Formats: sequence, C-alpha cells, structure tokens
Amino acid sequence: MAGLDSFATMAAVLAVAAIVAFIAHRARQPLIVAFIVVGVIVGPSLLGWVEEAGTLELLAEIGIAILLFLVGLKLDIRLVKSIGRVALVTGLGQVLFTSLVGFGLALLFGMPVVLAAYVAVALTFSSTIIIVKLLSDKRELDELHGRIALGFLIVQDIVVIVVMIALSSFGSERDGPLWEQIAAVLLAAVALIGGLAVAMRWVLPRLLRLVASSQELLIVCCIAWAVAVAALTDYLGFSVEVGAFLAGFALASTRFRESIASSLAGLRDFLLLFFFIELGAQLDFSSIGAQVPAALAFSAFVLIGNPLIVLAIMGVMGYPKRVSFLAGLAVAQISEFSLILVALGRDLGHVDNDTVGLVTLVGMITIGASTYMILYSKPLFAVLEPFLGIFERRRTINVSVPEPKAYDVIVFGHGRFGRRLIEEFATLGYSVLVVDWDPYAEISLDNPALADRVALVYGDASNGEFPDILPLGSAKWIVSTIPNVEVNKILATSLRRHGATAPVAVTAHSEAEAGAFSREIDEKVVNLVLEPFDDAADDAIAALRAL
Repeated sequence: MAGLDSFATMAAVLAVAAIVAFIAHRARQPLIVAFIVVGVIVGPSLLGWVEEAGTLELLAEIGIAILLFLVGLKLDIRLVKSIGRVALVTGLGQVLFTSLVGFGLALLFGMPVVLAAYVAVALTFSSTIIIVKLLSDKRELDELHGRIALGFLIVQDIVVIVVMIALSSFGSERDGPLWEQIAAVLLAAVALIGGLAVAMRWVLPRLLRLVASSQELLIVCCIAWAVAVAALTDYLGFSVEVGAFLAGFALASTRFRESIASSLAGLRDFLLLFFFIELGAQLDFSSIGAQVPAALAFSAFVLIGNPLIVLAIMGVMGYPKRVSFLAGLAVAQISEFSLILVALGRDLGHVDNDTVGLVTLVGMITIGASTYMILYSKPLFAVLEPFLGIFERRRTINVSVPEPKAYDVIVFGHGRFGRRLIEEFATLGYSVLVVDWDPYAEISLDNPALADRVALVYGDASNGEFPDILPLGSAKWIVSTIPNVEVNKILATSLRRHGATAPVAVTAHSEAEAGAFSREIDEKVVNLVLEPFDDAADDAIAALRAL
C-alpha cells in the first residue's frame, strides 16, 4: 500500500483524514493540525502507507497553487488603504520584530545562519484563512479589531509573496556571474509582468465574458489559467507559487472574482489536505525529541511575543488596549505560508527535513493554542486587562474607520421582474446590490439618475459559499427573483448560515412551487414568497373591473 499508488490506499488515507478531522472539529481545532496528524499516522512512523512522494506530492503542489491563486484573486489593497497607517505600520513592524528576535533565538539554539534565517522568517507569518474563519464565526470580522487584523494579515501575505519571489529567483542554482544571474532574473520578470499586463488589459476580460455563462466552464478555465501561469513561472526560474499568485492577481480586478473565489474554496481546502498530510508524513520522529525544546521556545515566542509587539505598536499609535489586544491575538500563530516557505527552502536545498519538522511542530502548537486564545479572547482580556495599561496612552485616537460599502437591499436576479423591483427600491431612496449570473448583464433603469444607487456583481446563487462575500449585515431586505425552487432553497439556507438576519423573500411561478417552501423551508428562513404571475393577474382583473 506504500506510495499512494493504489485507489484503495487513497481511500484509506481519506477515511483516516475524515475521522481525525471530525475529532478535531469537535475539539474546535483548525483542520490544519488534524491533517498534519493524519500525515504522521499514515506515514513511515506509524502505518507506513505513505513512503514515496508521487501522487501525494502532485496533489499537494496543485493545492498550494490554488491557495496562492486565491490569495492573489482576493488581494484587497483597498482594505489596507481604508484601515490606513495602522495596517501597514503594524504589519511591517511585527514582521521586522519577529524576524530579528526569532533570528537571534535560532542562533542561540546553534542553528547555522541560513537555517536561522528561514526559521525566523517562517515565524513572522500568521494564517489569514484561520483568523478570518474564527473571526467570522464570532461575528467579529467587521468590528474594528477584526478589520485591523485583516489589514495587517494582508500586509503579511504581500511580504511572504515578495520573500518567495526572491528565494525562487536567486535561491536556485544558476550558471554564470552574479550580474548575469540578476540580469536574467530581471529580464524574465519584465517579460512575465508585461505579458500578464497585456492579458489583463485585452485578453482576460473578453475571455471571462465568453466562458462565465457556464459556472463549470468558468471554474475549469480559471484553474487551467492558474496552473498554466504557475508552470510558466517555474520554467522561467521562479516558483510555482509565485506564478499561481500572479495568475490570481491578474483576475482580481474583474467582476467575476467573488464567484471564482467562493467556487474554488472547497477545492482549495481539499487539495491542501494532501500538502499537510505530506508534511506530517515527513516528520522524522527519530530526531523530534531533540527538537522539542526549540519548538517550545519558538512557540512561546510566537504565542506571547507577537501579540505583545502588536500591542506596543498600536499603543504607540494611540489605540485603546482592548482593540490592540484583540487584534494582536491574530498573530499568535504561524501560518500555512510558513510551512510552504520552509518546504520551498527544502526544495531549493537551503534547509533540511529536520528544520521542516521543527517549523511544522511549532505550527501545530501555535495554531492549536491560538485557536482557544481567539475563541475565548474576551474572557482572556478581562483577566489580563489590569496588566495591559502600559500599552495604552492616556489620549487615544478616534478608533472609527471608514465603513465598508453597505447596501439596503440585495436582489438576486436581473430579469424583467427583478429589474422592476430594483427600480422601485432605488426610487424609494434605497441602495441596491444586484447579484446576477449573466456575465453580460448590465444595469438598465428607466430613470438613469438612479444608477448611482444600484451596483451589479456577478455571482451564482446556487453556490452555497457565495453569500459569505456579500454585505449581509447591512441589508434590510434580501429578495430572490430567480424562478427556481431548488436554487432558492439553497440560497435561503446559505444566507442564514452565513449570518443574514434581514427578511428573505423568494419568487415562485406557481402555487405548487410556493407550497414547496411552506412545506420544506422554515418560515424563519424564508419570510415571504412572491408570486408575480398571480399578483399580475389580480392587478389585471382589478384594472378590468375598474373599467
């Protein structure tokens, strides 16, 4: 069964992953830790099912490419700008502080300079995916500390991409003098960026409009684009990860990015499973005993030192200690990018498996511990509050930040019925966000003066993850004009699952369809069923009688 060469082996590994992930979920632990444990279980140390790379390594590499593609796709520079100076200063300050102190700590443990540098840099990055998930579950992502944390996490993501570009460009062995190597890298970078700029300007928008009428075709084309650019950058001497990130960034300005991101989230999570399993399988338990003291020291530094530096920086900038503390907890763990970075260093021949194992062990400890710190952040703050006064100035700044774009009404569907509703809402003075799956849809109102109250976004209402990116908290009404019972059931359920509290109305074209909602969907999920044909007939009869 070694090497994942048989279908039965793959099935067995996935079964173990499902069991361990269920236990981790019940223990409220991120699944990253669970999947690394699965790698230990199925690896050479225990069951021995995974001994060679092969299929596992390929799936892991595709998973990393999809992850970096989505990071590029959702890179929201506007959020960093809206938070302003605090995101940039805190993000860069924490990276610099953690790198310097971590480097010194690594040297104290007798590590060579190169290994110490890798470990120090790996300690600086925090998991955007985990933090966003935890804060979303706690309904804190739109609070001030949540938005500041997300801002400096984006800064960290940008830094790690720059580091990976530098490593993949100059870290691999090249022939010739240094100036020739630098010139070759610069020429390749210019050619790559120039080609992507041309594609972004003239090719990708037209191509996406052609394929977006089919959600399946759109997703297949986007994955093909991500993998193709990743393969191209690998050929040019950069890494696969850099190419995947650039491929996503090239699509970040299109109207389809939210739909693509929500559709690929599940695939990303599934494929990353194999990356973490591979990491766990490569842990060498013959030497792990010697790594435990270093792992505990680095973990304590990340869990305590990183939040403290955020507290100090934000305190100097005038933020109150409560906001600084809650935001600082977001950096109390290392991320999947830390593991990807040391794995890249191993592939480049800069670090050994022992170093990868050390960083992986630190990741498991910090991710597990910080999860509980964030889940119980407010009770933890209540205990520590008397000791945090040194991080707070007497005069604090105005802690309000610009609110994200909010809409009074969200309307799914831009057909004849939907267009009429949109016009009426806009006439009454409400702002309306329209979600439509047609890539050629355009806002068409009888009164053009109302256009500034209406925005259009591309999205698939049948995708259960899509509502997560919508501004549900500000909506006073959510209306679906889509004449499909099954789609409306999925949409209404997913809206409530992602925190929508506004009344939800759906559309039915017959009594049978309307009855399906009353029989199968709780009235708290769907508050109103619109029947435009029956209502139109009633209005027509009333008008005829008036004659």
